[in-house]
Amino acid sequence: MNKQLSPSLWCFVWHFLSPYKHIVILYSSLALLAGCWGPFNSLLIKYIINALSVSHAESISWLARPASLLVLNFLVFDNVTWRSMTYLNYKYQPVIKNNIISETFSFVLGASPQFFHDNLSGRIAGQINTLADSIECIVHNISAAFFRCFSMLLVALLGMYSVNPLFFYVLAIWFFVFSWFSIAMSKHLETLSNAHADAESAISGQLVDSITNANSVAIFARSHYEACRLDTYLLVAKKAFRAKKLFLLKLHAVQGGLIAVMLGFLVYFLTHLYGKQLISIGDFALILGLGMEVGHITWYTMSQVDEFYQAVGKCKQSLSKLIVQRDINDIKDAHDLSVAEGQITFSHMNFCYKDTDLLFKNTSVTIEAGQKVGLVGYSGSGKSTFVNLILRLYDITNGHIFIDSHDIRTVTQDSLHSNIAMIPQDPSLFHRSLMENIRYGRIEATDDEVIEAAKKAHAHEFIMLLPQGYASPVGERGVKLSGGQRQRIAIARAILKNAPILILDEATSQLDSVTEHVIQDSLWELMQNKTTLIIAHRLSTLLSMDRIMVFDQGKIVEDGTHAVLLAAGGLYKTLWDAQVGGFLPDKRNG
Repeated sequence: MNKQLSPSLWCFVWHFLSPYKHIVILYSSLALLAGCWGPFNSLLIKYIINALSVSHAESISWLARPASLLVLNFLVFDNVTWRSMTYLNYKYQPVIKNNIISETFSFVLGASPQFFHDNLSGRIAGQINTLADSIECIVHNISAAFFRCFSMLLVALLGMYSVNPLFFYVLAIWFFVFSWFSIAMSKHLETLSNAHADAESAISGQLVDSITNANSVAIFARSHYEACRLDTYLLVAKKAFRAKKLFLLKLHAVQGGLIAVMLGFLVYFLTHLYGKQLISIGDFALILGLGMEVGHITWYTMSQVDEFYQAVGKCKQSLSKLIVQRDINDIKDAHDLSVAEGQITFSHMNFCYKDTDLLFKNTSVTIEAGQKVGLVGYSGSGKSTFVNLILRLYDITNGHIFIDSHDIRTVTQDSLHSNIAMIPQDPSLFHRSLMENIRYGRIEATDDEVIEAAKKAHAHEFIMLLPQGYASPVGERGVKLSGGQRQRIAIARAILKNAPILILDEATSQLDSVTEHVIQDSLWELMQNKTTLIIAHRLSTLLSMDRIMVFDQGKIVEDGTHAVLLAAGGLYKTLWDAQVGGFLPDKRNG
C-alpha cells in the first residue's frame, strides 16, 4: 500500500524535498549569494567615482582595484551563482516533479470507487499536473526570488548605514510599509486564484466529459447544446480571470507609487547632505544605485508573492480534491493472501452504502472451494454488491468475510485482487495495443502466452484481421472495438491471469449466440479447479452450476441447484417462468 500523503501543503512539499535536503540548503545559499551582486556592484562603482574625483595620477592606482573587483563580482555573485542554480534545477527539478506526479498518481489510484464516481477523470489528471507545476514554481522559481531579495536588502541596508544612518531608516521603513501593504493585499489573491483554478478545472472536466461521450452527442444531435453548456463554465472562468487581473493592476499601480516615494526621499536627503559636504559624489551614486536596485528587486519579489499566493491557492485546491481520506486501507501488519483452495465465507455480515439503510443484514453463507455458483435476482437486489464486497471495493459494516480462513481485512488489497479474476459486463480497455491490454492480466507473460489466451477467448481471429494485429491500438476505453470484441479481450485477460477465484458479471452478454456458444466451452475450461461466481440475467447459462443463490433486497432467499429451486416453486421459478428469450425482467412487477 502507498504511504499516506499529507493534505497539508507544506508537509506535502517537504515529503518530496526531504530526500534532497542538502541540495535544498545549497540552492538556498546560492540564491542568497546571487542577491549580493547588485549592492556590491554599487559599492564598487562608488569607489571608482570617488577615485575619478581625485588627481589623475592618484586615480590610476585607486581605479585598478575596484575595477578588477567589478569583474570578480560579476563572475562570483552573478555568473557562477546563477549558473550553479541552473545546473541544480537541470539535475533535480524534473526528478522532484516526477516524484510528485508519480506518488500522487499512485495515491489517487488507491482511492475508493466512490471517489472516481464523484470526480471526472480529466479533472483528476488536470489537478495532478497543476499540483506538480505549482509546487515546481514555488520551490525552484519563487523561493530563489525571496532569498535573493533578502540578501540584497540586508547588504543594501548595511551599505546605506555606512554612508549615513538616515538612509538606512528611510529604506527600512519603506521596505516595511511596501512589504506589509503588498502581502496584506496579495492574500486576497489566494481566494481569487482558487476561484480561477476551480473554474479552469471545471472547464477541463466538461471538455473531457463531452469528448468521452462524443458518440452520444452525435446520435442525439446535441453538439450545439454541449457548446452552450460549456459557455456557462467559460463565462465563470472569464469573470474569475478578470477579477484576478484587475486586482493585480490596482496593486501594481500602488506599488509603483510607493517606489517613487522612496526614491524621492532618498534624492531629497542626498541633495541636502551633499550640499553640506557630508557625503561624497560616490556616496550619492551608491545610495541612488542601492535605492533603485532594491526598489526594482522588491517590486519583482512582491510580484512573486502574488505568484506565490496563486500557486498556493492552486496547490491547496488540488490537494483538497486529491488527498482525501481513504475509505479502505490496509491494516498496519497486513499480510499477503495466498489462496490454496478458494473457500469464501461470509460470517454474520452487515453492509450498507453511505447514508442508506442496511442492504445485507446478518448474512452468513459459505461458498466451498471449487464451487461454481450462479447469482440471480432483480436489478438492485445485491448481486454486484455481494461480489464487490469479496473484492473489498467496499468495507462491510460488521461481521467478517473469509477466503481460506483469512479475513480479507487482514490481507493486503493488492494480494487479494491478485487472487481474483473478474470479467465485467462492460469491460473498459486501456488506450494501448491489444497485446498490452491482454497482458495486463499477467504482466510477465510472454507473447506466445498472450496469443494462446486470445485463442482460447476466440479473440485471435478478429485480432489477426486488423492491419497491425496484436499491435493495434484499441482507442480510448476500447472504442475502436465492438462490445463483443472488448468482452473477448477481457475474457482473454482473465484466462491469462488464471487466478484461483473467478467472477463473471454477465461475461457473455455482448456476444452473439454463435460466439457465446464457442466461448462457453473456453469459460468452462477456465472455471475448472476454481471457485467461480457468475452473475447472470440469462438463467439458461447457469444450468450447469453447482448451486444458484437467489437475491432479493439484500437477502439470499433461495440457495440450491437449478432443479431443486424450480421444484421449490419460489422466486427462482417465478424468474424462470417470467423470462422471455432467456432474460430476467428488470424488476418485480407490482
